[in-house]
Amino acid sequence: MSGSPAVVMRLVASAHSVAEKAGAIVRKVLHSGELGIVEKTGANDLQTLADRLAQQSICASLSRCFPKITIIGEEELPAEEIKEDLIEGGHSEEILQKTCPAEYSGLKEEELVVWVDPLDGTKEYTEGLLDNVTVLIGIAYKGRAIAGVINQPFYNYQLGAGASLGRTIWGMLGLGAFGFQLQEVPGDKHIVTTTRSHSNKLVTDCVIAMEPHEIIKVGGAGNKIIQLVEGKASAYVFASPGCKKWDTCAPEAILHAVGGKLTDMHGNAYCYNANVKHMNSAGVLATLRNHEYYVSRVPQSVLQALKSD
Repeated sequence: MSGSPAVVMRLVASAHSVAEKAGAIVRKVLHSGELGIVEKTGANDLQTLADRLAQQSICASLSRCFPKITIIGEEELPAEEIKEDLIEGGHSEEILQKTCPAEYSGLKEEELVVWVDPLDGTKEYTEGLLDNVTVLIGIAYKGRAIAGVINQPFYNYQLGAGASLGRTIWGMLGLGAFGFQLQEVPGDKHIVTTTRSHSNKLVTDCVIAMEPHEIIKVGGAGNKIIQLVEGKASAYVFASPGCKKWDTCAPEAILHAVGGKLTDMHGNAYCYNANVKHMNSAGVLATLRNHEYYVSRVPQSVLQALKSD
């Protein structure tokens, strides 16, 4: 490709470096031992110093390079001067070398919406379940999640002292997904991953209706989508409101880039425009393959309880 890289490729390349910086912040806060935990709406809805600093870093870094994009972050933070050491100005050279899919090559900054979850799996972070934790940066155009970056700050932490921590995966529609080995669960096996800390009767009934051979309960939406693309689970089933657009935008883009699907429990797509409501009110159903099978098994009681947006 001649000339300078497309705006969206520059944004993804920057988001890659920015997510790595945020991951480093998340590790640093944990190692300091001063998590600065506050409850937002209750004991299952927490915010830590890592959430706050990582969001400041992500939003300020991307805004500085791309002043016209819309950024929507999970944490409601007061407007304040951001310290320079939180700013990340780098980018992934590897991403810039890739050819932008033709349909996105002419996109302008002001057409793009970035959804940020600076620390997905905060509750697990505070409890030491560090492999559940991710940093999510999703990019949407015309309401559709088209690219995403997921950083796992503590990837490899089980290996103990001296292990190289963290990895970043990314994906874009029309390009594919990178930074991991794509694997899938054997087709005849139904392994369902679902919420660890936000369950109720509806959630449980829906999981059972899938007739799973195995049920995995873990934290973090980003973490569950990684389970799908790495062959640890065949469906992510969460029949409840609770997930927000910043939880699903980046993971959805990566999942869709490798042929998977994320919808509500009715099988309808979510919209990621700047003005949509943040809650994914009709739950989340995500699969790498055989999406229709799982949609067909959602109980009528769930469909009636969860109305599509």
